[in-house]
Amino acid sequence: MKRRAWTTVRTALVAVALPLSIMACQRAQREDGVDSVSSDPYQPSPYVQVIHPDWSRNATLYQLNTRQFTAEGTFRAAQEQLPRLKDLGADIIWLMPIHPIGERNRKGSLGSPYSVRDYYGVNPEFGTLDDLKEFVDAAHALGMHVILDWVANHTAWDNPLVEEHPEWYERDWKGDLTPTPWYDWSDIIDLDYGQPGLREYMTGAMKYWVAEVGVDGYRCDVAGFVPVDFWENVRRELDEIKPVFMLAEWESRDLHARAFDATYAWSWYEAVHRIATGTADVNALFHYYSWDEGAYPANTMRMTFVSNHDKNSWEGTQFEQFGDALAPVIVLSVVGAGIPLIYNGQEAGNPRRLAFFERDPIEWREHPIGDLYRKLFALKHANTALWNARWGATMVKVPNDAESEVLSFVRENERDKVFAVVNLSAEPRAVTLAETLYYGSYTDYFSGVSVAFDAPVRLDLEPWAYRIYVHQGPTGPEDGT
Repeated sequence: MKRRAWTTVRTALVAVALPLSIMACQRAQREDGVDSVSSDPYQPSPYVQVIHPDWSRNATLYQLNTRQFTAEGTFRAAQEQLPRLKDLGADIIWLMPIHPIGERNRKGSLGSPYSVRDYYGVNPEFGTLDDLKEFVDAAHALGMHVILDWVANHTAWDNPLVEEHPEWYERDWKGDLTPTPWYDWSDIIDLDYGQPGLREYMTGAMKYWVAEVGVDGYRCDVAGFVPVDFWENVRRELDEIKPVFMLAEWESRDLHARAFDATYAWSWYEAVHRIATGTADVNALFHYYSWDEGAYPANTMRMTFVSNHDKNSWEGTQFEQFGDALAPVIVLSVVGAGIPLIYNGQEAGNPRRLAFFERDPIEWREHPIGDLYRKLFALKHANTALWNARWGATMVKVPNDAESEVLSFVRENERDKVFAVVNLSAEPRAVTLAETLYYGSYTDYFSGVSVAFDAPVRLDLEPWAYRIYVHQGPTGPEDGT
C-alpha cells in the first residue's frame, strides 16, 4: 500500500539526511549556476540544484487540449495552428496526455486522457506516432518547445501492467486494486512506488519520448502523490539525454531542489480569485508574495494562471471565475513574479466550459483577451526584469495609501525596470505613492505616452484599472543578470 511505500522511502531518506545535509553545507555556487564543493562549512548552499534549460529564461506556457483544440481533434490539425501560437507569444506547448485511454470504467464516451492504458502508445483519436513527431518537429522549427502531460501516479484499469506486474499496484484493505483514495477518480487505479521495477519502467518510458520523439520535458500530474526521490532520479536521467523543462502539478518547495523547474502557484490563483469575487482584498496577495519570496528558494518558477483544464471544466470559464477583474489579473499573471500560462481558448474569449470526456471543439475568433496576452508576452520576452527564475528581477512593493485595494510594485535589474500599479477593486481609487523606488523615466506600455516620476505622485484609477510603466535599456547583459 502507498502508506508502506512512503514509510520505506521516508526511512531511506532519514538514513541519508545527515550526511547529505553536511555535504550541502560544503557546497558553493559557481557562476554557471552549478554547485561546487567548498571547504567553508558556513558557505551558503544554493538550494536549487536543477539547471533550467536556457530557452526557459523568458518562456511562457500554453496548455493544448488536443481533443478540443481543433474541429478535427488531431495532432495534424493542431500543427497548422502553431504559427498562430508563435505569434501569440507562446513558447512551451504543454500537450495534455497523448496516450491511449482506458476503456474499463471510463467516464463519458471518450474517457479521461488521465486514464492511461499504454505509456508507450499514442491515442489513435489524435493521430499516429509519426503525426506527433511531425508536430514536435514543426514546433522546434518555429523556436518553440513541447512538453507532454505525464500521469505517473495511476493507470487505467485495463493497462497491461495490471496483468504483467500486479505487484506494482496499490491495494485497499481488502487486497483489491484501488483508485486514489477519497477522490472521485473511479476510472483509474494507483501505482506503488515502493516497487523498484515500477520506478525503472516509468523512468524508461519517460526517457523514450524525449530520446525518440524529441519532446522537451513534462508536466507531471499530481506530482506530489509520487515520491520526490523518484522525480529527482528521472530529472537526472532525462538531463543526460538533453536539457528538459519539468512542471509539477503541485505546490511544494522541495520539488524544486533536484527535480522540477516550475510548480503550480495555486495559492496565487486562490488569492486573486477571492479578490475578484469580493471575499478578500489585496492583503491576500501580500500573503502569497511574502510566502513565495520567503519560503521558496531563489531561482524557482511558479506557474501563474487564470484558467486550465481543471478550472475551466469544473469551475467555469475565465469570465465566470473573474468577471470584471479578468484583465488586471491576467496582467498580474504576466508582469508579476511567475511563469504565465494560457489555457487553449482563453485567447479566443471562449464563452463556455469545455467538456472533458467528450468532443467539444473550441470556436476560434479574434478577441481582446488574445490581444492583451500577445502584448503582455511581447513585453515579457523583451524586458529582462520580467524573465523567469534567476534571470528575472524580484518584485519589490511600492507603498501607497490604498494598499487594501491597489497593488503597486517595481521589478528592476541593471538593464530594465517595470513599475506596475493595479487597482484590484470594483471602486475607483486615487492613490498616492510613497518612497522613491518608482522614480524614473518610463513609457506607459499600453498608451505609449512618456512619463517621468521624480516626486511623489497621485494616480487616479478606474475600477479594475492597471498601469504598466516600462523602462527598457538599449544595451545590457544578454541574459539579464
